Amino acid sequence: MQNNGYARVSLNDLDDPRESIPEENDNPKEVKIPLRPHIYYDEGPFDAPSSESEDETLLEKDTPTRGQQVYTLDSETGYSIEGIHGQRKRPSSLRCLLIILASLVGVAVSIGIFAAFTYTGSAFAPVRGTRPLTIDHVFNGTFYAQHAALRWIPEAGDGVYAEQDFGRSTIVLVDLKSNTTRDLVNLADVKNEQGNPIGIAEWKLSRDMGYLLFKTNYQKQWRHSSFGNYYVHDIEAKSTYPLIPPSHPPETAYAAWSPVGDAIAYVHKNDLYIKPNAAPSTRAVRLTASGSETHFNGVPDWVYEEEVFSDEFALWWSPDAKRLAFLESDETEVDVYTFPIYNPTMDAHGVYPYTEDVAMRYPKPGFTNPSVDVHVFDLDGYLSSNPDEDEDDEDDDDNDDNDDDEVPDEITQHLSRLTWSPRRAAGESIVFDVTWIGDNDLLVKEVNRAADDGVVVHFRMTDLSIANAEVQGSIVRRLGRDGEEGDNGWIESRQTISPLSPSLVSTLGYSSTAYLDLVNNSAGYTHIALFSPADSSEPVFVTDGEWEVVDGILGVDAQGIVYFASTYASSIERTIVAARIPSLSSAADEDRITQLNILTDTSIPAWYEASFSPEAGYYLLSYRGPNVPWQSVFSTSREDFEYKVVENTQLNVTLSEYQSPLILRSAIENDGFELNTMELLPPNFDDTGRTKYPVLFRVYGGPGSQMVHTRFERDWHTYLACTLKYIIVIVDGRGTGFKGRVLRNPIRGNLGYWETRDQIEAARIWASKPYVDPKRIGIWGWSYGGFMSSKVAEADEGVHSLAMAVAPVTSWRLYDSIYTERYMSTPELNPSGYDNASISDVAGFRNVNYLLAHGSGDDNVHFANSAHLLDMLTQEKVRGFRFRMFTDSDHSINRRGAYRELHEFMTEFLLEKWGMGGTRRRWS
Repeated sequence: MQNNGYARVSLNDLDDPRESIPEENDNPKEVKIPLRPHIYYDEGPFDAPSSESEDETLLEKDTPTRGQQVYTLDSETGYSIEGIHGQRKRPSSLRCLLIILASLVGVAVSIGIFAAFTYTGSAFAPVRGTRPLTIDHVFNGTFYAQHAALRWIPEAGDGVYAEQDFGRSTIVLVDLKSNTTRDLVNLADVKNEQGNPIGIAEWKLSRDMGYLLFKTNYQKQWRHSSFGNYYVHDIEAKSTYPLIPPSHPPETAYAAWSPVGDAIAYVHKNDLYIKPNAAPSTRAVRLTASGSETHFNGVPDWVYEEEVFSDEFALWWSPDAKRLAFLESDETEVDVYTFPIYNPTMDAHGVYPYTEDVAMRYPKPGFTNPSVDVHVFDLDGYLSSNPDEDEDDEDDDDNDDNDDDEVPDEITQHLSRLTWSPRRAAGESIVFDVTWIGDNDLLVKEVNRAADDGVVVHFRMTDLSIANAEVQGSIVRRLGRDGEEGDNGWIESRQTISPLSPSLVSTLGYSSTAYLDLVNNSAGYTHIALFSPADSSEPVFVTDGEWEVVDGILGVDAQGIVYFASTYASSIERTIVAARIPSLSSAADEDRITQLNILTDTSIPAWYEASFSPEAGYYLLSYRGPNVPWQSVFSTSREDFEYKVVENTQLNVTLSEYQSPLILRSAIENDGFELNTMELLPPNFDDTGRTKYPVLFRVYGGPGSQMVHTRFERDWHTYLACTLKYIIVIVDGRGTGFKGRVLRNPIRGNLGYWETRDQIEAARIWASKPYVDPKRIGIWGWSYGGFMSSKVAEADEGVHSLAMAVAPVTSWRLYDSIYTERYMSTPELNPSGYDNASISDVAGFRNVNYLLAHGSGDDNVHFANSAHLLDMLTQEKVRGFRFRMFTDSDHSINRRGAYRELHEFMTEFLLEKWGMGGTRRRWS
């Protein structure tokens, strides 16, 4: 296509030399007691783009991170909950009306009034500085907001966290209750067998606080997984020894302390071991001998890591550490996908005559899935039967490399396979949650491949013995179409069960085990429900309403107060809320559900996140936007307690010097659905119609995702708005999250259809605005967003003149089975859906300026997707598009400087096709 006569501008013409910015000084932490945390009325910084931003989300589901805290060495307002009957008033219907009115305000209204009625905190911010942004500012950290990940130490008591004193090379414990610190370990004492300091990637503290487990020689595997060599450090003796003899490259995938004592479970060469205690002389117990490149014990295979657990482990200690549950995965029958690595180094000038091929077991829709089983090892029973087992045998190798070894009978006698009836056939069952809810009670969640039928199975593990080679569980809850969801949507693969302690269960008046879980209410909104006893099938809702609980349970205190993040204020905000778990006597009282305590300010739009201490006595509150982020620790019992962690003071100064866009958040309606929108407008925006602006839509749109929010951002889009004078628009269409299943479910079985209609209709709405140049409307996205922008190009509705796709899915038959079948069912059951959801009619690409980019080493959305699209474009003789392959880059496209180059590539394309924005109309 032609560039519509717009003058081509070079990216180099826009880059002014960056003046130096004073670096932010580290603010010393101090305990102060203000009434409220500071609120900054500024639009916050832009993070340098990363592979974890929404643009590059790797087709992830909305799944909270789970498991033990790991401390990587590389590195709001609190109110008393005792008055639970007191609550802050919910935002009134007037506020909701204002949100709707924001999208209807006429362009004749001045910007000040327009902003005042738009749902956004930034609309009230004054005009920022005048210094222009350059492409360098996107990538050099000029607007970086510092953020601390506080590591609570449950072993040391509630309100204790760890930090590293780099000056003294020491890990320090900070006690908020006593306002004291003490050294945990001097890292100079942590040495290998040769007496040399160990390069530490991660550390974990044993429950008895006697030992530290250090991970070294970190080697990344997939998104969450890695290998390393592990060392155990005796804190009192100041001695260090390897967990197993180190290897290069390392072959140990994971290690975890027991929740009681100092036993260690670890996975070496995909086999599972337990070291009953941390003493150097203690011999490890080998639980499995089936480990291989296709057989996994205690760690997930690729697809379970990516699409089910979103984590690196698949083993779970019982609370009393007497038993260990683990997942066994067999992907022997899963088909192999192979892709080349052209240059394994970071030097682009290196020449390698032969490629290094990566072969991975990657199940695709309709093909064989890995088969999985859950096992439980009775460690207590084994040690009782073998009292001398913790003594070292010098003639025995703890980790014998003989692949033909069999696990001895004295071990298998205490291994049990979990089963239930009816149980799905191997490869048809997806186990997506394994959680101990008591010392003897275990829950397993399973769904079918289509994720529309599932069960929760309860196992009572009191009498494990030699006779129990299999333990039969009881189905206690049903999920999906005929279960708790009760609609035609899908079951989310998330781990959200939170067991209640025996003491709390007793306090609440229940006679046996109880747990919390996230369940959909009758209107399709996700809420917290109580189940007691363990085999109960009827939820007792702790929360309810037309809003959602997100990211699982944050904390539960001894009085039965549960803390969680929510969309209570609005779907584009995050509010931290507390609710009382009903006692046995109050469970039938539905009025109690409305008795919430709001811990964060809802008077202005805001996004809060929180990390609670083990007993929920303290929490790190992270204000993430829309203004400058800050972090403080608050107490749930002392209203006057605040411990400042991060203030980002210098960032406020930096922001006052630079241009900022005006950010408007509102909503539009399409087909009866209210869709959240966000708009970035250039500085000194002219809405009179005399100045015309290009509009670039930024899209992701994947199931359950969210792009419209109130978080603090300064990224490439800020540069486009401030320097190129483009308008950036985001619309969360049908299928996206946090507004209930009514908005999510329509896309089931037909990915890309309704979402594309919403994006096209939104573009029509913006094209009708007097300040928009209707000939310069485009869309871009990454991953699922690249699929969306390509579907828009395929639709050829005449609204968009430009589309850019990075690492797109082009046919859902090419993506992984667990993700795809969750939303599309199988190709056998839904062949027309797969046809419609793929890019197939490329004629429309002739009528749009199209850019395509993909990394050749993408292990997630394979390069085959782009190759397929390129092949169709070739066959149909579609020319004039722009394509770039980034050699060896994975889905994040960051190999050998590729990330910045990608964004400069896209910027040059925009300038070539559209030129600068803010074109002033010539009046006759």
